[in-house]
Amino acid sequence: MTDHFALQRRRRAINGWLLLAPSLVMLSVFALYPSVATVFTSLWSRGTRRSPSEFVGLENYRHMFDDPGFWLVVQNNLFYAGLTIPVSIGMALTMALWANATLPARGFVRTAYFTPTVLPMIAAANLWLFFYTPSFGILNQIAGLFGADPVNWLGQPSTALWAICVVTIWKESGFFMIFYLAALQTIPPDLKEAADIEGASRWTYTRCIALPLLMPTTLFILVNAMINSVKLIDHLFILTKGGPSDSSKLILYYIWEHAFAYFDRPTAAAMTALVLAVLGILAALQFAIFDKKAHYR
Repeated sequence: MTDHFALQRRRRAINGWLLLAPSLVMLSVFALYPSVATVFTSLWSRGTRRSPSEFVGLENYRHMFDDPGFWLVVQNNLFYAGLTIPVSIGMALTMALWANATLPARGFVRTAYFTPTVLPMIAAANLWLFFYTPSFGILNQIAGLFGADPVNWLGQPSTALWAICVVTIWKESGFFMIFYLAALQTIPPDLKEAADIEGASRWTYTRCIALPLLMPTTLFILVNAMINSVKLIDHLFILTKGGPSDSSKLILYYIWEHAFAYFDRPTAAAMTALVLAVLGILAALQFAIFDKKAHYR
């Protein structure tokens, strides 16, 4: 009898590992191996035909921290993340609450909010290029009706990064709204009825019941928004290419420049390893802090 149970247990373990095997292989090939190879590359010098690559330890990291351009793009990325993440999440939650309410043409409202998400980032950037164009852009034409002078939104350092942030917020809000909308529809209607019987206002119901129950969704969106604040640079290639004077250049665009424009792979690998470490630490902190406040039932 003991042998039979041991055999069954061994079979279940083998079945479990067989089910996990495809995911483990994919993660190892496309996530683990590139990460390890990136860290390994960051420890070697930039090789040429006359000077082969050699082990330099943390020299690439020291060079990276001494580079003023690196600190400029870090500053730009912090501003970009600090503006786009809270505004995108706030707008997504507001749109989800609005789209979840009983209103006429609710399907049209949901489709309108979600439409920016289905557009590729390149197409969205081309669309916004017509808004920002100095001579015949829509923004300047509207401002001209009120007597304002035309503004070169993408051509001056004081407005270029703000313009990039607006495109990202417009694109991300609809995507995050879908998660909030799905989470809102899982909240039992009994809770709303009980709140109405108790005389709770709509704001009280949202603050005391809906928002706590949406905390797992908020945590998921927060981690994704943080990753996207580093990952999304497609629109930079269309709108500014990091200019003017590097005022809208972000960290991933800077890494791309070093890797594929200057062919300095070790420095690019050092910056990539640093970004991976920072994102991992921030994600762990978010789960450690917000997971205690999440209500999963």
